[in-house]
This record gives sequence, structure tokens and C-alpha cells, in this order.
Amino acid sequence: MRGFQTNALDVFAPPETVASGQTETPPLKWGFLDLRPHVFYRFNSADGLPVAGSNHVAAVIQEFSPGLLFNLGRHWALDYTPTWRLYSNKAFRDTLDHHVTLTGGTTYHAWILGLSQSYLSTSTPLVETGTQTDQETWLTALTANYRFNSKMTLDLALNQNIVDAQDFTSYREWSTLDWLNYEFWPRLSAGAGVGVGYVNVVAGADMVYEQFQGRIGWRATDKVSFQIHGGLEDRQFHGGAGGDLLNPVIGGLIQYQPFEFTKLTVTANRAVTASYFQSQVTENTEVLGGLNQRLLGKLYLDLGGGFHNVKYVADNASAAGRTDDYFTFNARLSCPFLKRGTVAVFYQYSDNSSTAPGFTFSSTQLGFEVGYRF
Repeated sequence: MRGFQTNALDVFAPPETVASGQTETPPLKWGFLDLRPHVFYRFNSADGLPVAGSNHVAAVIQEFSPGLLFNLGRHWALDYTPTWRLYSNKAFRDTLDHHVTLTGGTTYHAWILGLSQSYLSTSTPLVETGTQTDQETWLTALTANYRFNSKMTLDLALNQNIVDAQDFTSYREWSTLDWLNYEFWPRLSAGAGVGVGYVNVVAGADMVYEQFQGRIGWRATDKVSFQIHGGLEDRQFHGGAGGDLLNPVIGGLIQYQPFEFTKLTVTANRAVTASYFQSQVTENTEVLGGLNQRLLGKLYLDLGGGFHNVKYVADNASAAGRTDDYFTFNARLSCPFLKRGTVAVFYQYSDNSSTAPGFTFSSTQLGFEVGYRF
């Protein structure tokens, strides 16, 4: 959906068009190389955190993230951010996470080409596993956009997702989803997409899937826009005992900006993904809502919430015996300072009801955070 959005369809101004300190001279510069340090600290008091099985505990979590952004000329950017995470409760291990992101792009005649590569190493507690989970993720995306004329465009994408999860199922996934788009009017566009994917599972049945989708984007007024996509996925398990798994694939986004500093969003998605558990996939359905409101000229209030339904399906296309209903609500009040800094207080409530023993929990988190970008 992100690749399909254009200025004509998007009610909210893209982040890159908002004035910020990024347009000022960077603190460190050598030729075409710009260096922009950034630092972030979060204090989080939480209860109901999953540790193992039905064991849920309280803890104070402190996170410290000093990072460095490299702007390599006008077309490439590299960011590295380590995160030290300290837990007051000895049921958790203190961890050091790593996050590296490389993004870039160029043009060639009527083509717009893009590359994104990221690496994430983390050991956070997960709802799916119910415990602190060591995992490494490599994400690679190659994109290409071609404009035939003023009405018709082609979007191509090739993705690689490698997940290495300690003590759980690891997998490697390669996929493509390609779209042919047509603009009926400046504020109304539609497209048809075809995709295929292959999932190589370390322990369990490999998977092959095909997707057939359509999408439409309509900016009804200057304040409201609608974007929706949907279709069908056919997933086959190689080495499993069952047949194909047919699933609807649905997604939608509504943007509404009734006033200059009031933004409302509603999103809905349904998709099938590989699971951390052997010989299983997850059918994920979610509905999310968000409100962004500026207060008193300096304060920004963000409210968000949603419902997630996760059904675990075995590779024989039968129920794996677990379904989760996950509710979330979060509130964040932030204030900028010194042009490039932000200080905020936040509250988050999470509730997971599971049909499998040991995965039901309720958690409340409260804290503050401070960030600054040079």
C-alpha cells in the first residue's frame, strides 16, 4: 500500500515534506558524506510480562539507544542503532540489540529503482512465543517503478526475509508482488497484482504460495481518502500431510484530517505468515485505529488501539489448537525541545486471551522517553 500512495491520494503530508532540522547543516560532514548522531532513552515500568509458560512478572525496563545516520550523497542512507535493554527483574536477561538499515534509490530513463536492506538482532519477549526470544532478521527489498504514460504505471518488488530464531522455527522467504496501475482521475486509481512466494523452513514443511489481488485508492475530498486491496492466496505445503490452504488477503486504510492539526486513521489487514512454531502458519486479522492531535501549540497527543485475531494452522491445513485474541491501547503525550529533541510520556495496555494454556496475559506499561537528533 505504501508504494501505491501518491501525493494526490494521501491526505497527510509525507514526513519528508515537513520542515525539520534535517535541512540544516549536519554536525559532521566530509565531502558527500554527512554524519548525524542520534540518541534515545526510555524508562518503562511494566507488569504482566510473559517470561515462560504461565509465568508473568513485573519489571522496570530501561533502554538506551545511541545511533549514527550516514547520508551518502543524495541517494543513499545508512543507519546503525544499538540498544542496551536493562531489566530490573532477574527473570529476564539484559540484552544488547543491533539494528542496521541501508536505503537508496536512483532513476534510469522512465524507471525509478530502490533498494532497502536491514538487519535486526533482538531478544525481546514476544506474544507468539510467550517468552524472551533471541532472533535475527534480515530483510531485503528491491523495487522498480515504470511509467508507461500519464495514466499507467508498473510496480515491481522482490523481497527476501530471513528469520533465525533460537529455540524456535527459523525460515527463509522469497517473494514478489507486482502491480499494474491505472489512474482514472488524479484522485482515483486502481491496480491489479500477481505474486508468488517460497518459504524454506528449517524444521517443518516448506511452502509455496500464489496471490491474486486488486486495489483501489480514492481521495474523496481534501480531508478524506480511502485505500483498499484484497484477493486470494493459495498456499501449498511440501512434505505436509494436508492439501492447499486457501485464504482471503484483505487490507484497507482510511485517512481523515478534519482540522489542520487533527489526524485520524483506521487500518485493517488479513494475511498469512510463517510461524515460530514447527509446521505451522498464522492467519492474522487486525483492525487498528489512531488519533494524532496537537494541543496548546506545543504538545502532541497520540492515541491508538486495535484488535488482533491470530489463528495457528498446521501444515496439514487443520487447526493447530491455538487462537489468540489480542487487544491493545496506547497513549503518548510528546513535546519537542531545542528543534531536534522530543520528550514524551506514554501508557500502554495489552490483553491477550489464548485458547492454549500459558499464553493468556494482561500487561500495563507506563513510562517516559527522551530523544534527540543532531
